[in-house]
Amino acid sequence: MVNASTRRRVAILGAGMIGEVHRRAALLAGAEIVGVMASTPERSAAVATAWGVEQAYGSIDDVLASDVEIAHICTPNSSHVPYATALMESGKHVLCEKPLGVGLADARHAAEVAERTGMVNTMPFAYRFHPMVRELRARVQSAEFGAVNLMHGSYLQDWLLNPRATSWRVDPAAGGPSRAFGDIGSHWCDLVEWVTGDRIAELVSTTSITVKQRPAATAASFSAVASDAPLIDVTTEDSALIMFRTAKDVAGSAVISQLSAGRKNRLWIEVDGMHQSAVFDQEQPERLWIGEDTASHLLVRDPNQGSAEQRRLATLPAGHAQGYAQCFEAYVADSYAAVDAYQGRGEVPDGLPTFTDGARAAAICDAMLRSAVSRTWVTVEG
Repeated sequence: MVNASTRRRVAILGAGMIGEVHRRAALLAGAEIVGVMASTPERSAAVATAWGVEQAYGSIDDVLASDVEIAHICTPNSSHVPYATALMESGKHVLCEKPLGVGLADARHAAEVAERTGMVNTMPFAYRFHPMVRELRARVQSAEFGAVNLMHGSYLQDWLLNPRATSWRVDPAAGGPSRAFGDIGSHWCDLVEWVTGDRIAELVSTTSITVKQRPAATAASFSAVASDAPLIDVTTEDSALIMFRTAKDVAGSAVISQLSAGRKNRLWIEVDGMHQSAVFDQEQPERLWIGEDTASHLLVRDPNQGSAEQRRLATLPAGHAQGYAQCFEAYVADSYAAVDAYQGRGEVPDGLPTFTDGARAAAICDAMLRSAVSRTWVTVEG
């Protein structure tokens, strides 16, 4: 049981949609949220009042000077590495939203600081924490599945379908040079590598900017709010397609889009083996489709069945739906367990994504961008 003397003192940096998700998960994991830093000191004060927390940080320097143990970074992408490295250097553990920086060099720098300081560092590649993703991984890596011969899928959203919708993510100064792939393609690539245990070695890509101009404004992510602000040119992609080969010489492909009408958050991953195939669909996270040459069936999440990790993360009885909120809560709880392990209590849970994984995602995104420009196959560096 968590008591007042052992509750972790936590700061949340960023008060948008994902900041709220982090806040809820932190509270459920037993943390004491000491303070919040939003986009301005005035906004910080307003959010602190709304959340009922004691500190409204005016700047990152205020967070660095505080006695918080853990910081959650939920701010725009360009601030991730400056904030994360400063926090780790000051002796604080960090849970940082992805992507890790706005470029490969940036991400590698953060991973190097994490390694040197030894502070706990994690990133919410949260789809790893769906119980049925754990089941998928266990099955794909079993002898019964057979050698993998193909990996394919997509990650489709529609929240930027309206040409008058926008977000800070559209601006490369805030979000980085890649939008759709950097934001959601990174999740797909992380999953396919983690599930299979194989790495994307080389790829060829193409990107599209269908909406050539968007309003020079911002709005909450996924709000699809239309703006009447003046239009400016868009330079970050609406969609990206990759074909790839892995280190084990397996072929694969993925389609990434933020303009697919009706697709709200459809991350689909299929792995085809020599004996079985398996599909996970994030919009139907309670089940896996398992295919064989003579039949196919659906496997339903059940804490009484399946792999040990599926059962560990299946916190509700079968038939009582778990979803995105629960997998994000599991990510935060496992991150806090890693902090406990750092302090000599327990072990680091399996499958926890770190800044090393963030740098890996940056390397794949960098290769995608290079290939889109050169229109050739490129090697993933790192």
